[in-house]
Amino acid sequence: MVINRYLKGAFAPVTTETTAYDLPVTGDIPRELTGRYLRIGPNPLGVDDPAAHLWAAGEGMVHGVRIRDGRAEWYRNRWVRSTGVLDALGEPRRPDSPEDPRMDFAPNTHVIGHAGRTFALVEAGGLPYELGYELDTVGPCGLGVTSQGFSANAHSKLDPHTGELHSVAYIPGMPFVQHIVTDANGVVTRVTDIPVPADTPYMHDFALTENHVVVYDTPLAYDVAALMAGADPGQVMRWNPEHPGRVGVLSRDGGPVRWLESNPSHISHTLNAYDDGDGAIVVDLARADGPVDPTDPGGALPTLDRWTIDLSAGKVHTRRLDDRPQDFPRVNEATVSRPHRYGYFAATAALYGTPFPIDGPHPDEMFSNVLIKHDLRHGGSEVHAFGAGAAVSEAAFAPSPYGGTEDDGYLMAYVLDPDRGTTDLVILSAQDFTGAPLARIHLPARVPLGLHGSWIPDA
Repeated sequence: MVINRYLKGAFAPVTTETTAYDLPVTGDIPRELTGRYLRIGPNPLGVDDPAAHLWAAGEGMVHGVRIRDGRAEWYRNRWVRSTGVLDALGEPRRPDSPEDPRMDFAPNTHVIGHAGRTFALVEAGGLPYELGYELDTVGPCGLGVTSQGFSANAHSKLDPHTGELHSVAYIPGMPFVQHIVTDANGVVTRVTDIPVPADTPYMHDFALTENHVVVYDTPLAYDVAALMAGADPGQVMRWNPEHPGRVGVLSRDGGPVRWLESNPSHISHTLNAYDDGDGAIVVDLARADGPVDPTDPGGALPTLDRWTIDLSAGKVHTRRLDDRPQDFPRVNEATVSRPHRYGYFAATAALYGTPFPIDGPHPDEMFSNVLIKHDLRHGGSEVHAFGAGAAVSEAAFAPSPYGGTEDDGYLMAYVLDPDRGTTDLVILSAQDFTGAPLARIHLPARVPLGLHGSWIPDA
């Protein structure tokens, strides 16, 4: 019998929505934190064929904790109310709902704050959804939407220096991707078309610097012919070993893209990027050698690499910074597009201690019980290992409002507590990374391992 690990163990979807107030806490929540920690991930309402189920195809569910005055005021988990979710829950459709619910996907990949609003994001042409403060669904929205139907996508990046939100969006089957700039008020101010090959590359992430946008053209691409024949978009990605790797560089202000040859690898996520002197761009990223099975994101084991793009010579130089499997990188958002010193990753294999249990044999795991902090300026790293059987995914950085150094702040992550069978929101000091957690907020429910999230302060 084939067992789908994304429906079992720590990935298993939850079946109910929960609201709880005045959550119990072990330790002390820093009183300077006021806001919400939100994270989203696939949480299917029903699966017809477990063996064929794709993790990325699950309807999005957002989990959030509101913090104020040293207290965890509430926890909520809510499905994003797409047309299909409304139908499945027996709730009335919105007046503008499409007749075919397949045209209205519940975003499941990232949740961000921008222009004083909260948005759930996905990619491949899915519309962003706006959420209310308490995670109710407002509905699909126009964040970054262009006249060609592209929109802000899963790894849109906010430049803290300009207030602009940058997106590189693709739609399978289209002969171009778009770099979209949205201003601090949520209004699209600039759109640049970037031509791509006939089989649309899977451009899950990109890099942003003060002056440049960097895009990745990799061998992982959509089989457009199969897509046009009616195949499900989630089933038509292929690894083409004949496809060369390329890096595209264009100005943030628009203009033509310049392509440079790179390693034909799978780019999982970008940590950060910055301009370095005359004609050089530094990109730190989670990269894996191919081939990659697109139906099993946990099958790839990315490592931390640095690409130095020499624009004068037209070369991309690769240097391995850490060969431990790791992914889901985050920085202090104040450094996005500028030089950074620190990066925070989730280990993607059982490097330390006992990994959480996954039903069924598999040679690797998508997450373990370990977070890693890198000092990318001076070298070295620190490890925070949670207990045996724990499971931790991405950790978002929450800066101290009174801090003056890059790592003056906190790491926030959902961690499965195997003893309780539920999840804690754990708060670590970024400067005392290996020390005991400052606080463990005990949730009344389990949060499945998921994708990306944000600390969204109230101010």
